[in-house]
Parts: sequence; structure tokens; C-alpha cells
Amino acid sequence: MATDHKTAADEIADRNPNSFEARWRMRVHMLADLPWWNHPFVRLAAVLLAALLFAIVVSVPMNLQGQLIFSAGCFFAAMLLNRTPGRLSTLAMIVLSITASTRYMYWRVTDTIGFTNVIDAFFGLGLLAAELYAFLVLLIGYFQTAWPLQRRPVPMPPDVDSWPSVDVFIPSYNEPLEVVKQTVFSAMHMDWPADRLHVYVLDDGRREEFRAFCEELGVGYLTRNNNAHAKAGNINAALAVTGSDYVVIFDCDHIPTRSFLQICMGWFVRDPKLAMLQTPHHFFSPDPFEKNLETFHQMPNEGELFYGIVQDGNDLWNAAFFCGSCAVIKRGPLMQVGGIAVETVTEDAHTALKLSRLGYNTAYLELPQAAGLATESLSGHVGQRIRWARGMAQICRVDNPLLGPGLKLGQRLCYFNAMLHFFYGLPRLVFLTAPLAYLFFNAHVFHASALMITAYALPHLVHASMTNSRIQGRFRYSFWNEVYESVLAWYIMRPVLVAFVNPKLGKFNVTAKGGVIEQSYFDWSIARPYLILLVLNLVGMAVGVWRMVLEGLSSETFTTLAINMVWTVYNIILTSASLAVASETRQVRSTPRVTAKLPAALRFADGRTLMCETDDFSQSGLGLSVPPDLALDVDSQVHVTLFRSDEEGSFPAQVTFCSNGRLGLRFDGLSLRQQAQLASLTFGRADAWIGFWGNRQHDKPLTSLKSVMVIGVRGLRQVAANTLNIMRGRREVISKPR
Repeated sequence: MATDHKTAADEIADRNPNSFEARWRMRVHMLADLPWWNHPFVRLAAVLLAALLFAIVVSVPMNLQGQLIFSAGCFFAAMLLNRTPGRLSTLAMIVLSITASTRYMYWRVTDTIGFTNVIDAFFGLGLLAAELYAFLVLLIGYFQTAWPLQRRPVPMPPDVDSWPSVDVFIPSYNEPLEVVKQTVFSAMHMDWPADRLHVYVLDDGRREEFRAFCEELGVGYLTRNNNAHAKAGNINAALAVTGSDYVVIFDCDHIPTRSFLQICMGWFVRDPKLAMLQTPHHFFSPDPFEKNLETFHQMPNEGELFYGIVQDGNDLWNAAFFCGSCAVIKRGPLMQVGGIAVETVTEDAHTALKLSRLGYNTAYLELPQAAGLATESLSGHVGQRIRWARGMAQICRVDNPLLGPGLKLGQRLCYFNAMLHFFYGLPRLVFLTAPLAYLFFNAHVFHASALMITAYALPHLVHASMTNSRIQGRFRYSFWNEVYESVLAWYIMRPVLVAFVNPKLGKFNVTAKGGVIEQSYFDWSIARPYLILLVLNLVGMAVGVWRMVLEGLSSETFTTLAINMVWTVYNIILTSASLAVASETRQVRSTPRVTAKLPAALRFADGRTLMCETDDFSQSGLGLSVPPDLALDVDSQVHVTLFRSDEEGSFPAQVTFCSNGRLGLRFDGLSLRQQAQLASLTFGRADAWIGFWGNRQHDKPLTSLKSVMVIGVRGLRQVAANTLNIMRGRREVISKPR
């Protein structure tokens, strides 16, 4: 019997057969659909031919004119592809980028390292090593992110009696109860059979108020008589006294939605070999970059690239990582690897690696089903990243994914790149100081003409920027990666190198959450490395200008000077932007507000009712849109009702302000049951975080560069203003009579 089978080419032709794009893509897919591609010999021959052509393109020598013509052709091809939607165009851009970058590195290694003195060799080989590191990260990054899996939820079976039991672990050490409450409330209200949902607070601080809180709510409260192995030891102690089929772990500030389990658990039913499923870490408060640079909800934050693209790409290769929170783990495989790993301070990624080595599958769902608090200060943020970097270096030493049994090539590369990424500290510092070698010491780090350097290096940089912008544009804007790395480079360099040499050094540190910053201030201590780098680059720029004036515009070294000065200007922008991050802005709310339009009703003391909607909410209050003519006294009492489908809850509140159609309310004397209901109607909504995820405008590289430059100017102004304030303060102290 004949079947109606449509190829990819047929589907494209059906959509708009007359467009140029459709005809071009149809011909490509017709070629891909030919049956002889299924023959192993044809595939092998195609791979060998492609490798041969690639080697020729990369290694063929060209003069300046030939290299410029070749680069221009590749650039215009990339521009055309960038305007063409579809994954095929993305893959073609990746091929062009890899070609340009490999050609540059081949030329770099074979034609530019004929050093004639020690100074040239020292600076030149150091820069080459940093470039080789960046090239390797670029290649493996393309491998990871070229084809994100985009896994979608699988529904649970209709027979609820067949659903498994779940233990929910909420580990805590020194976090305030007000932070932990919301996570407990929302975990209790997840949509799952009540007799198979067991919530536990794992209190390593052994606090009486936590015990009383859990007892009143009827949730489990577990402690131990020591704090060995920190969070990992806390979870392992809980595993020993609980017994559900699956374990869900939430950091104590990560508030789950009610749909978390129903969204995640279906994949475990479909795939018996699945041992772990991770969801994104979304944050409803700004991190230090977003807060201090005022970019919250305007551009992607530092972590969104990993959860938006990298993890989804890892999932294609069955290498999704466990990230410590917002994840489901099957108890059997977890116990088989000895529980949560304790050998390193990044116990989460190491646990996933152990599961993968035993042949279990891991998965990632790019759907935010929980949200938490970001680090409040830059110093806290740096401390957290130091722990991550140290832990990845430890894994690289004690359980290197490139070695040992059980992993496929894709898994080895994905895990290895996760560890390799955190070694960027030293290479980034090299890039931030490299042009100074020529400006200060006249060291020739490239033994080639300035025009040849430009002809080879510029295509490498432009193609990498264009291609990554296309792949990552929803979750990382161009040039911001350099800002993030510049801020952290100095601080993670030493811990990473020390941990790689001696993996037993270093300990787990808890990231503080739920605090406030009462006064704005400039963190001179943490800004010191950026300030030194900025001063060095400013001096280098001055030297470059002096040399240019002294040697004249017609000198042979003018072009070389110009290239190094442009590079120095870029480094000044990055270090200035880093200084802007160190200017801590005031944060007086310990409970951040979340923007949301929810139906609401106000009931006044005289019995009147007013329908309205929320502008934002927090665990302590609401902002409401009301008629402009509404007048209420501050501190007057009202009742506010929130609605969700067929559920509603009414809560007593005090007016904090009422003006121009805006009403602020502070909740007044809520019982624990009311607080739990409020969490269910706000933070626990199934759609609470979907609207915030990956919905920003796609990256525009030139616009992103402009934004970094604006931030850089802002950083310079802040340093100047704070320096003047210090000088004025010292003058006042000196001028006071004794």
C-alpha cells in the first residue's frame, strides 16, 4: 500500500514556492533527501572530501590582496546567510566562522612567531596561548550550541494512581526564614497527589524558629549533628531517612510554580533510563550587573546564556548538567552513584557526570518553573563564581571527562567545555594588557605586517561575533561577555589554577540572599584590579599618542601603533564598564517586587468593592492600578482579593501610598495559611515566569557595543566623582582645627 510521505523539500515548497528563499532551500533539501546519503561509504567519502577541502582552504597561502578578497567573499556570504532564517543557515555561518578562525590560527602558528629576542617571545607566546584557549572554547561552543534540542514537556499518564512519590528537599544553612517561607509554601501547593508529595526543610543551621515553622505547616523538618560536606552532605543525610521514588531539590530561595512536577515528571515515565531533569534558574531580582548598571529586564543577564542555549545544546548530546536546584533526580540511580558528590565544591555538575558515566540519561527543559533571588552585591556575586570556578577545576583534576569510562564523545566535550570555560581568567587578563607590550616595551608579539594581521584577524573576530550573535542573540548580547569576564577574571584566576594543581584546597561557601544595601557606595576594594588595568591602559594610550606624534604619521610603525591603540581603547571601555559594576546602588527592599498584571478587587471599610488589577507583587505587598480619582489615606485598612481561575484569596492590607492611579499596599498580619495561599496565587502561578524568559529583542551587535561604551563612560564618571569625594573628605579632616 502506498504511503503519502513528504520530504523537507516538499514542505518548504508548499509554504511559498515562488520565493527565492524557498527555491534555494528546496534545492538544498532535495539534495539532502537523496537516498544514497544513507550508504555508509557515501557518508565516509563526503566527510573525507569535506575535510580535504577544509584543509586546503585553511592552509593555502595568500598575499594581502588574495586574503582580503577571500575574506570579503566570506563576509558577504555570512551577511546573506544571516538574513536567511533556519538552522541550515546557522550551520553554514558556523562553517564560515570556523573556516575564518582556523585559517587565522593556522597562519598565526606558522607565520607569526619568528621571535628574535626574549621580550618578544615572552609576550608573543603568552598572547598565542590565550588565543589558542579562546579558539578551543569557540570550537567546542559551536559544537554545543549549533543545534539545541528544544525538548518539550511530556504529559503524565491519565491514571493518577500510577504517579510516583516525590520528596522535595529545601536545604538551608543561614538564610532568613522570610526567604525560605515562600519556597516552602509553593512547594506544598504543587499539583501532585498529596499522599505522594513530601516536602522537607533540611536545616543545617538547626534553628528553633525553622522547626516551629515546619511543625505548624505540617512539612518535614530534618537536621543532622554536623555540617560535613555542606549542601551535598545535608542532602545525603536526608536521602538516608527518606524513601520516595524521586527527589526534587530547590535552593531555599527558589520558589517553584504549581506546575513544576507535572511539567517535569512525564519524561521519567517515557524514558526509564532518565536519571535527572534540570530546568532553568530564573531570578526575579536583579543581579549586581543588572542592579548597578540598571539593565534589569532590558538585556539578558550573565546566566541566561547557559540556561537559554548551552544547556539546551548539551541536551542534544545527553549531557545536560545538574545545577543544584530546580531539578528532579531519580532516587535509584542517585543512590547508585553514592548520593550527591562530595569530592568537589560543585557537587551538582559532578553528580551529573557520575550518572552519565553509568549510562543514565539526563535531560533539560527550557521552561522556567521556579524563580529565585540573585546575589545582591558584586562581592557576593564574585564569591559565588569563585566557588563554581574552583569546583570545575577540581572536577577537571579528579574526574576529568576526557578520561575514564562510560561517556560518549559528545558528553566528554560538553562536560570538558564547562570546565574549560572557567579557566578564562588568565587569558582575559592577557587580552586586556596585550597591546601594552608594544606600547611600553616595543615588543613585537606578531612577526607580521600590521595590514596582514588585520586581514587575518578581523575576519576571525567578525565571523565569530556575527555567528554567536545569531545563535545566542536572545540570551546574550554582543560584547557583554567580555564585560562579565573582565569583572571576574582577576578573582577566579588564582582559585582555578590553585584548585587544578591541588584539588583538595578550597571549601564550600554559602551565597547570602535576602539582604539589603541601605546606602549607595563605590566598592573600592573589589574595583582595585579594574582600576589598575584602567590606569595601565590609559597610560599606554598616552604613550601611543606620544609615539605617534614623535614618529610622524608617515612612519612605518604608524599602522602598528594605530592597531594597538584601537585595541587599547577597547580595553579601556571594558575596564571602565567593569568599574561601573563596582558602584553599588541602594537596595532597601528585602522582598523584591515582580511585575505582573493579575485581576484583583479591593473591599473598603464601608463595604464598597472596586475591581482593579495588580502592577506588581511581593511577599509583603502589592502595587495596583486604580482609578486616578481614588483617594485613600496612608495606613488605612483595606482587604484585597486576588483571583486565579476558580481560586481566590482575600488578604488584609494597609495603604502605603495612593496617587495618580497607583495604589501601594502592605500586607498586614497574615497567618501562615494566608501567606501560603498568597504564594499560591502569585509566585506559584504556572505561568509566573514564562513571560520573562527569552522574550527580549534579538541582539544587534552595534547597538550592544554602544551600550557597553555608554556604561564605560559612566564608570569613568563614577570613579572620578568618588575620587573627588574622597579628596574633599580628606581636605575637610586636614582643615579642622585641633
